[in-house]
Amino acid sequence: MAILNIRIIGDPVLRTVADPVTDFGPELAKLVADMTETMEDVDGAGLAAPQVGVGLRVFTYRIGGVEGHVINPVLENSEDFQPDQIEGCLSIPGLGFPVRRRRATRVTGVDLHGNPVSLEGEGLLARCFQHETDHLDGILFTDRLEGEDRKTALRSIRNANYDAITERTTSKRAKTVGSSFGRGSFGAAGPGAGQ
Repeated sequence: MAILNIRIIGDPVLRTVADPVTDFGPELAKLVADMTETMEDVDGAGLAAPQVGVGLRVFTYRIGGVEGHVINPVLENSEDFQPDQIEGCLSIPGLGFPVRRRRATRVTGVDLHGNPVSLEGEGLLARCFQHETDHLDGILFTDRLEGEDRKTALRSIRNANYDAITERTTSKRAKTVGSSFGRGSFGAAGPGAGQ
């Protein structure tokens, strides 16, 4: 297994709709293992394949002792909403804003062996499933913001200070990121990060 480099906002892979997984071989198993290790290394709640530069419909998650992965996820969301909570993103280090999400979510898909998976979540788990599936559709949490929060987030991303935060985060991670040929780890993400 290896710790993978997490892509930062501005990387086109984060804005590209991921392709469905069709090959369930050893490469997929390695991807899921590496994503899980990377997510755990940064104490993340979830990680989508595009965040590590892979355009496939795969995400891993770890919320309150519940962890796993879903391949080719399909969401069924409740009609009602949960109270807004601050979300962050490993691909947008240092920023966190309240995001509106559905109260409950059922996610269906398959595991790395192609076996059916069906999970239900409320609260933070539902939020994680929605956040990670957004990544697979090229959507970032900042796209879900409205009004002043959206303006502030976009201003922060364009701001020179945000460039410095991104550069520090990328530099810190780059010192210890592993590849398929080695092992390593990188430091924890900034405040508000974790999904």
